[in-house]
Amino acid sequence: MVNLTAEMAQLWASLGPPAHGQGRVVQFVAATRGEGASTIAREFARFAAGRASRPVWLVDLDLQGAGQHAAIAAEPQRYGLLGRPAAASPAGEAFFTVQPSARTPQGKTVPDAQYLCAQPAGGAKLWVTRFRREMLRPGQNAQLLPSGDYWTALRQHAELVAVDAPSADRSSAATIVAPYVDLTVLVVSADGKDTRAPAALRDAIEQAGGRCAGIVFNRATIDPPRFLKAILP
Repeated sequence: MVNLTAEMAQLWASLGPPAHGQGRVVQFVAATRGEGASTIAREFARFAAGRASRPVWLVDLDLQGAGQHAAIAAEPQRYGLLGRPAAASPAGEAFFTVQPSARTPQGKTVPDAQYLCAQPAGGAKLWVTRFRREMLRPGQNAQLLPSGDYWTALRQHAELVAVDAPSADRSSAATIVAPYVDLTVLVVSADGKDTRAPAALRDAIEQAGGRCAGIVFNRATIDPPRFLKAILP
């Protein structure tokens, strides 16, 4: 495992203190798969959890794979043992909807929030979400919602929310969520030769109403995100 502590410290310092006690939501995404966005999101959440005064959440937008939960569970020596699952919604909000809706034996609609759980890793400071695909019935599918309700609610309970979005070549999740987060960090492989895909993703996020920053990841080192201070409030 590459040690990214110095780079995560620079990004943490660039963010500065939360405004008015509100948690900050930072999304991480790459234009193409394999560029390291999930690693960056996970390591930043782990780093922040060691410094934040309130909990840090790692929210996985990949409702198909739950890769962040699996990665943390596979390295208890690094992230700590996973605790008991809990509701991942402060007051019943969700950033997705499951359709068609399912009903309980009593005839009530199963709330979307019940499909998402969160577990603490190594204590109560770092939480990771998992979409409960085992609850889906045949014919049901989940899709992201263009709404900020979930993120607004989670800001009240977390100092930082690190959002791991699937790469843009697999999903439009990052552009759907971008208007409702504080900042989207683009992860670009340093050895990548095609700059068109990251540029197109940046433009799509900004056109959707999001705010972009950049961070270069080359599977070994990260160029210091010096420009972050210039664009963050």
